[in-house]
Amino acid sequence: MNFEYNEDQLAVKEMAKTFSETELMPYASEWDQKEIFPVETLKKAAELGLAAIYVDDRYGGSGLSRLHAAIIFEELSRGCVSTAAYISIHNMVTWMIDTHGSDDVKKRFIPKLSTMEIMSSYCLTEPGSGSDAVALKTKAAKQGNSHYLLNGSKSFISGGPTSDVFAVMCRTGEEGAAGVSCLLVEKGTKGLTFGKQEKKMGWNSQHTSMVNFDNCEIPIDNLVGNEGDGFKIAMKGLDGGRVNIAACSLGGARAALEASLNYAAERKQFGKSLDKFQVTQFKLADMATELEASRLMVLRAACALDTHDKQATKLCAMAKRYATDICSEICNMALQIHGGYGYLKDFPLERLVRDLRVHQILEGTNEIMRVIISRHLKTN
Repeated sequence: MNFEYNEDQLAVKEMAKTFSETELMPYASEWDQKEIFPVETLKKAAELGLAAIYVDDRYGGSGLSRLHAAIIFEELSRGCVSTAAYISIHNMVTWMIDTHGSDDVKKRFIPKLSTMEIMSSYCLTEPGSGSDAVALKTKAAKQGNSHYLLNGSKSFISGGPTSDVFAVMCRTGEEGAAGVSCLLVEKGTKGLTFGKQEKKMGWNSQHTSMVNFDNCEIPIDNLVGNEGDGFKIAMKGLDGGRVNIAACSLGGARAALEASLNYAAERKQFGKSLDKFQVTQFKLADMATELEASRLMVLRAACALDTHDKQATKLCAMAKRYATDICSEICNMALQIHGGYGYLKDFPLERLVRDLRVHQILEGTNEIMRVIISRHLKTN
């Protein structure tokens, strides 16, 4: 196993780092406090190929690997965790269409998704199902050979009313996973409405709301894959999404560590800088060690996706569980090093703590990650 990035990976890393430092980092605090969804900045990211990272270049994708994506999302989230996380979600939808959609669906959607001319949302979670995703109730009834009639609601949808296309997991058949399909619902569809913009603890640079479907007529041509493929598509998407969100945790934790190193070198107490105290040195050493361990797990999982390793689902769950837990704790320790200043919005620490906290919940809670891991331990 090679632990060094190759020339191509280093170039991608540098590109993402430059974009993060110039287009995200200077504005992240304002976006957070004013709850601004930075659409124009997202389109700039798309110009660099960051809206369709691991999508076939025939339709405008970048054709990169999952390992490239993990490298990219660490760098982007160092500038703004919330905005990087939305780019991850958009990439997941674009990948689903590229991997499972018909040629017609790919041609209609991917070129616009890859430039973020249209923006996307992933719609799986429902008010009554949560972690029990297979129990979803949103239903699509086929009407002849022309369209489905879609009814139901999805909750906690990133993008919400700002998005233009929604990848909706819905029930087209029997109860259970085999009865779930994936439909693309386009903005402007009659009967498509949105709940209020949720007031959240973090992730404030992306709007979140309920998405409601009231007798929405969805063309049969907007089916992704075959009927009954939806749950499998959703779970495959979540494998990659878990690696991406873990990588976003890496970037946030790295930003927290860097801020702590600078602050500890400058802040003086009892006649010397904080980094001269062993208690601070030990904290910084633990933060750096745990960040490195988390990164190794994330990159291992990304490589497993690229090589279609049979253990990929387990490794993705492990990386997501470990990195999101540990990186959240790194941010918390960084805030402690900053003392009272870390609690102020003038410093980035309180935002990093808030933004990373949700990573332990979404893409499957970390309790669900433990269930997935334990199931795979029994079968291997």
